[in-house]
Formats: sequence, C-alpha cells, structure tokens
Amino acid sequence: MVQSVGTMALARIGKCCRSLVHEPSKGLFCGVLQTGWIEGCIGAKRHLLSEDVIKLQDFQQRKLAVAHLVTGTKGEVVQQVVAVIGFKGNYIELFSQKLQRNELILRDELKLLLHLCQSADDMVIARDAIYRYHAENRNLVYGEFKFGPLFVRLCYELGLEDLAAATLTDKSMREFFNDATSFNITLDMLFTKGSYENALEVLRTMRNQGVPFNKDTLTLASGICYKLDTAESYRFCTAMIEEGQTKGHLIPRHAYCFAVALALRRNDIVNAQSLYSKIMSTDSRLCQNLKVIILARSGALADAISILSAAMLLKSTSFVAKPEFSQEVVDLLRLKSEGRPHMMKVEQIVTHLERAHQVTQQTLDGMLCHTPTGRRKPVLIMEERRTSRRTLKPLQSTLLSE
Repeated sequence: MVQSVGTMALARIGKCCRSLVHEPSKGLFCGVLQTGWIEGCIGAKRHLLSEDVIKLQDFQQRKLAVAHLVTGTKGEVVQQVVAVIGFKGNYIELFSQKLQRNELILRDELKLLLHLCQSADDMVIARDAIYRYHAENRNLVYGEFKFGPLFVRLCYELGLEDLAAATLTDKSMREFFNDATSFNITLDMLFTKGSYENALEVLRTMRNQGVPFNKDTLTLASGICYKLDTAESYRFCTAMIEEGQTKGHLIPRHAYCFAVALALRRNDIVNAQSLYSKIMSTDSRLCQNLKVIILARSGALADAISILSAAMLLKSTSFVAKPEFSQEVVDLLRLKSEGRPHMMKVEQIVTHLERAHQVTQQTLDGMLCHTPTGRRKPVLIMEERRTSRRTLKPLQSTLLSE
C-alpha cells in the first residue's frame, strides 16, 4: 500500500507554473595575451549543457506538482495519501524516522522523497536513503527508472555539487549511477563552480566504472581539461580524443575546439593544427578565431591575414551575421606582425574590421565557455496549410497530412 503513494502522486503531475529560469553566472574572462592567455586563464564560469540535457525546469515543475498534492488540504488524492501512510506533518521527517527504524525502503517511496526535498538538510536524508536503497537492492534489477539523474538534478537545484560528486565517486555506490546523464549533469555543475579537479575525478570514476562517454561527456571533459591546463589534463584530453577517433565516435566540434585551445595553451602548435584539421565544419566564429591564432603563432601571417581580409570583403545580409574576431586575437596578430613586412597590411585590415564592428570584446575563453541554446522545437505548420500540395485545391478533410 505504501508503495502506491508515490505512484498516485507522480501519476497525477500536471501543468503548473514555470519556475524561475536558472541563469548561469558569467564569471571572468581572460585574454590571449594576459600572461600569454596560454598560461593563466581562470575563465568564464558558464554551463556547457543546455536545458534540453539538464531538464532542471521540468524537474522543478514536477517537484511543485508533487508538493502541492502532498501538502494540499483538498482533493481525493491527498486524502488517500494521508490515509495510507498516516501522514502527519513533514514527509521528510517521517522518512527520517523510517531510516532510524531500519525499515525497508520501497522504490516509489524514495521517488516521492526526492521530489519533496527542499534544503541541504533534506538532502542528507535523501543521500542516506539512496545509500540504504542501493545496499538493499544491489543484486536486483532496478528496472527502467534511474534514480541517479533525479538525485543529481536535486543537487543541481540546491547548489550541492560537492555532495553530488562525493556520492558519484563513492565506491560503495558503484553501479547505482550507471548512466551518462548523472555524470554529465554533475560535471556541468562542477564546471560552473570552477571545481575542475573534482570534475576530473568524476571523469576517472565514470571511465573506471565503464559508463560510456557520449557527446556531452566529450565536450564537458575537454572543457574541464582546458580549464585545468595541466600536463595530466592534457594527456587525459588527448587520449580521450584519440580513443574516440579510433573507435569512430562522433566528436562534437565544441570538444575539438576545447582540445585545440588546450594544445595552444600547452604550446603544442603541431597538435593544435592536427586537432583543428579534424573539425568537419569550421565556419563558426570560434573556429575562425582559433584558426587565426594557430596561423599567427605558427608564423603563417599571410594566411592569417587572408582570413581577416575575406571577412572584411564578405557582403552579408541583415539575416546573416558578419564574421567577428576577438580583440585579443587581432591584438595577437598585430604583435606577431610588428616590425615585419605584413605590419601595415595587418593594421589596415584590423582598422577596417573595427570600423565595421567586426571586432568584439568577447574573449576566446568567453566564446569557448558559452551556454548552448539547445534544440529548437519543431515548428508546427500543419494548421497553417489549407491547400493540397498535390491538387492545389482546398483541403476539406481534417486529415491535413498527405
């Protein structure tokens, strides 16, 4: 009977008010030429995963709906909840007493608990609950429902990235977090808070437990390694990219860009060029800026100038943004051309780009550490079309698709 409590509440989750949109902090940027850019960037603290992956807003809506059903004073559902479990007062306190009595924890009870946590103190009880649940069900198949993403989204909402990381890396919790989503959300949390060492430990745990790296993991991992900028993180990033290439996995452009930027920081121009050559489409603003840096630092000033010249001569419409270059990138090109035959040409082109508003103050680090917008929802055009494509006559039937 108790097991049905969570099922009843969660099954009736409907529409509710949207929670406040979680805005990533913008942090600090650093320049290409600040301590070489290559050496000492402390970086933008931004998310690397979109809301499509984190799904925090959807989770918060579910929490609000469940809390309303459990704590409300009207409705048949709430009356059933009270009658079944003898609910008096706080459900979290009730669950704490259940843990103290060492009673068996059922799946839907735990699911309901994780939807009712509102504070760090509640999360202590939730953590103890998932430890107990895992110990009791270690040798059983949990089924399709995964508690890992639910737990780490709760940590994400409450800003408890250290708790999430400690729980994921705890050896006693091995196989409880057996999905990439749990690890990715935790990595995004740690990246945002600048906890790069802890993030690298989470990545090691993920690899040691055999949880496959997906495209989001590759982007996060390369971003974390880029931020750490150590010999160890460089080896980790290089090995990860090489392994993905060997296995024929699709490596996201963003992950390649982080790897290229890290190679530049480590003064490995040859590897930076090699990694850049693997990018399928290099028409983005970030890729063009990275290309100019690679060419400038490798001494190919004429090729770097040609990229800026093409951007200067390109005629774009109001619907297509003009190519932009970071101020630190053009400053690097100016520095590399100083006292050389290309100096006047560089100054002329850069001046023209500045007048055309094609030089931005956004740093390369800012371009790298951006928050993706996520997948766009498909536009529904069925209701707008009233004419048959085949006969060109008005559609009379309600079945508009052909």
